[in-house]
Amino acid sequence: MVQSSVIVILGASGNLATKKLHRRGILSDKLKIIGFDLSHMSHDDFIKHIQSSVGESSSELGDLFKPFTERCSYITINQDAGDDSFVELRKRMEGFIEGDDAQNRHFYMALPPGIYVKVSEQLRRNCYSEKGDSQIIIEKPFGHDLESSVELHNKLEPNWKESEIFRIDHYLGKEMVKNILTLRFGNPMFGALWDCNHIDNVQISMTEAIGTEGRGGYFDDVGIIRDVMQNHLMQLMALTTMERPGSFEAEDLRQEKARVLRLVPPLDIAHTLVGQFAKSSDGKNPGYKDEDDVLDDSRCATFCTSVAYVKNARWEGVPFILKSGKGTIQLHPTSYGKSSQSIALSESKTEIRIQLKDTTDAMLRDTKHNQLIIRVQPDEAVRLKMNAKLPGLELQTVTTELDLTYARTVKDPDIPEAYESLLLDAFKGDYSESVSEQELEASWKIFTPLLHELEGNQEIKPKEYAYGSDGPDGLEDFVASYQYQRE
Repeated sequence: MVQSSVIVILGASGNLATKKLHRRGILSDKLKIIGFDLSHMSHDDFIKHIQSSVGESSSELGDLFKPFTERCSYITINQDAGDDSFVELRKRMEGFIEGDDAQNRHFYMALPPGIYVKVSEQLRRNCYSEKGDSQIIIEKPFGHDLESSVELHNKLEPNWKESEIFRIDHYLGKEMVKNILTLRFGNPMFGALWDCNHIDNVQISMTEAIGTEGRGGYFDDVGIIRDVMQNHLMQLMALTTMERPGSFEAEDLRQEKARVLRLVPPLDIAHTLVGQFAKSSDGKNPGYKDEDDVLDDSRCATFCTSVAYVKNARWEGVPFILKSGKGTIQLHPTSYGKSSQSIALSESKTEIRIQLKDTTDAMLRDTKHNQLIIRVQPDEAVRLKMNAKLPGLELQTVTTELDLTYARTVKDPDIPEAYESLLLDAFKGDYSESVSEQELEASWKIFTPLLHELEGNQEIKPKEYAYGSDGPDGLEDFVASYQYQRE
């Protein structure tokens, strides 16, 4: 970033990620940060807000805190003054330009999606950079279904080109998700096995021990499918199934992801299991309907597992079991290769489990699936389960593992937070980790028919499961019917 650059944070949140980029010494000296929000704050109040969002005292931040805050300023939006506040914002940005320098402007819209369009129009009308690049950065949800997603895109399109819209799915910034392509295309041994001739099934899951934690009113309008599966799990599936791109440049990478998602038929209710958590068996944790702002007759799914297929030669017949749920047990190994214990984690657990086909029993017996496990979070890891001979005089087999756990195999791993990585890419104009409109449309086509059936058919009700259990009754039989073998 050799030119003058400005990051405008509409909603005045998100400073934590930019502060961390500052601490890494990545941000240009010419980059400025402007908070732009309805809240009435002085400059000093804004600096205190930044400090509280970071969660560290100025003494802990040391010499970095003052230089960072010198980049920052704040403007209060006057809702009753039309475009006046946006004109003030433009003048503030112009004041940072030295001589004839071009200025890049990044507008991070930490706002409710319902006002994306109006605000984007005001930004285009008043704050668009005439000499440099301009960009809006938005986060999910990108619509409620296919129709609303297309409508949102069509309303943004007259003012902002696709190359000026950076759509954040924070999973794409996670270190292990970024490692999937290197794992696949940097290791020929995996490339040779990556097809339906060798792979039996794939499970992509994200589960959380916590419930909705007071966000029931918001979640009731969204549900687990929109909140997690249509975006995060679809991105993981696309990276797992896509063909090798011509390059890792944004255009090639995003085209291949969109291409494989178009080959996934809409999900079928017959291959779907939905649930809703009730109170825990000991009564200590409330159920979903116990939330103050959730109706007693809510049919919102807090758990869903559904099976997808990719209709091409590489993946013909391979079931992709997509699973996500809140208020579920986390099976978290205390030591890989040893017994696991069920513990309540305050964070989600996300994994891709690729099970290979069984060996024949003609020579070896009691062997298990080879299995490649990509642990996205927590404790980033890649594990390969294999069969080996048990030491001794007889021919007996035992399951063993090759284990790449970052915390144990890499000394002091410097793992950036997802938003650090994504915001840096946005500032650099690298769209390889931005969700394209084509990916978004393809993903919504997969989920919209299922969503409409679940919400439109009053006879379909999610199965209750106890908070702290591993999901609804019948889950184990459901996944087993698609060849998946639980450990």
